[in-house]
This record gives sequence, structure tokens and C-alpha cells, in this order.
Amino acid sequence: MRSPLRRLALCLALLPLAATAQTQAPVPAPSIVTTPTAPRTTIPSDSNERARPRNYQDCRDRVAAANAANDSGKHIDLLFVGDSITEAWSGPAWGGYQHGAAVWEKVYAPRNALNFGVGADTTQNLLYRFATMDVKKLTPKVVIFMIGTNNVRDTAADIAAGVHANLTRIQILYPAAKVILVSILPNARATQLMADANDLIKPFADNRTIFYFDLASKFTPVPATDTTPATWIDLAPDRLHPTEPGYQLWADSMEPLLTQILASK
Repeated sequence: MRSPLRRLALCLALLPLAATAQTQAPVPAPSIVTTPTAPRTTIPSDSNERARPRNYQDCRDRVAAANAANDSGKHIDLLFVGDSITEAWSGPAWGGYQHGAAVWEKVYAPRNALNFGVGADTTQNLLYRFATMDVKKLTPKVVIFMIGTNNVRDTAADIAAGVHANLTRIQILYPAAKVILVSILPNARATQLMADANDLIKPFADNRTIFYFDLASKFTPVPATDTTPATWIDLAPDRLHPTEPGYQLWADSMEPLLTQILASK
């Protein structure tokens, strides 16, 4: 055990070192390099197939029929891509509502259209379908594309990133096709979020290969009352999916742009 005198002598001997240390410049902190993490909206996910295998199989069956028609010389000209809002163009009524089948049969079925929509898909689910379904042989002239309404847990920027990732995939798969990027429809679950996402995806259009179509603005808002929530004319009671008149509105208002694009092909 050191005596008190020895401990004092040791402390005095260390004082110059301590003073020197106090006057030295501080050691710079090491630089920290961070790698941005891709938002989940851009990473393919099979979550919706696991939740809705029947809807996914129905979509695969439609693609298989289109491929068989393609092999016999009947090519797909119009490819509609999206979630339940797209699926309800020609699929079974979603949520118990009759939707766009009659309009589809009149307007798009005669033009060799394929419905590549699956209910409840998010941007990441659609990326998964592009990666796992046999869509490479299709040769659409125009792709009508809407996705994002189910990404209600994501930010507007992340929704836009997911839309962009799918646009990139579409252009890789179908380099000769033109794309109509349809705005996300009003969504009572996240009205402002979808409006903000639309503001971010609109600049993706270059009016040469990608054309932005502001369908959302065609739906007239109806303010809330004491007994009813705010909604939009031609949306179903779920305030998300178009009614049959809503699909007719979509077809009618998009027709001039679609005709213009097809005339240039």
C-alpha cells in the first residue's frame, strides 16, 4: 500500500501531463458514413399474395389467357395496371359494389385490353407481381397505370418512390409502350396524403413516353354534413372505389389522351 506522501508525489508528477492534455486540440470525431435505406415501397413484397392467394391466381389466369392469345397472333394493346380500383374494371365486384365491368366490355374489351389489377396491392406488391408473373411476352401499346392508394402507412415521398420504381419496371418490360400515369383517386382514409403523393408523381411525366392523367380532379367533392361524411360524386359508399358512373367518367375523360397516343403509334 502506498503511503500518503508517495501518492501525493505521484499526483504532483502527473500534473504537467494533465495540463498538457488540457491545452491540446481535441481529437476530431470519426466521420460517420450513412447508407440511405430504400423505402419499403420500392422493395418487392409477397404480403398480398399470402393474404389473397385467390386474387393473385385470378390475375395469373388472366395473364396466361393473354399469353395464349398473344401466341396465336392476338396481341394485347392496352394493359391496365394497379390495385382493386383497376381490378374492378373487369373483375368481380369489390366490397359488394358493382363497378366497371359494363364499361370495360363496351370500351376496352374490343381493343384487346388486359386487366393486371389485384385488390389491396401496394406499390411493393405490384413490384412483386411484375417480378413473379409471366408478363414479359406481352407487347402493349399503352399501359394505363395507377397505384398507391393502399400505401396509407407510408409518406407521400415514399409512395412516389414506389410509383417511380414501378414506372421504371414498366419501361424495362415494355420499352416500346407509352404509359398513362393516372393520379391516385381521392381516398377517405388518407385524402391529403394521396393529394400530396399526386403532387410528387406528376413530374414523372415527360409527355413523350409517360403522360400524366389527373383523374382525381374529375371527381367532384361533396362536403360533409351533420349526418354524412365528406365524399366525392361517383365514388362508392366506401369513398374509395368508383361506381359504374365513375368508371364511365374515367373512360370518357381519358379517351382523348388515349386516342392521341394510339394514333401516334
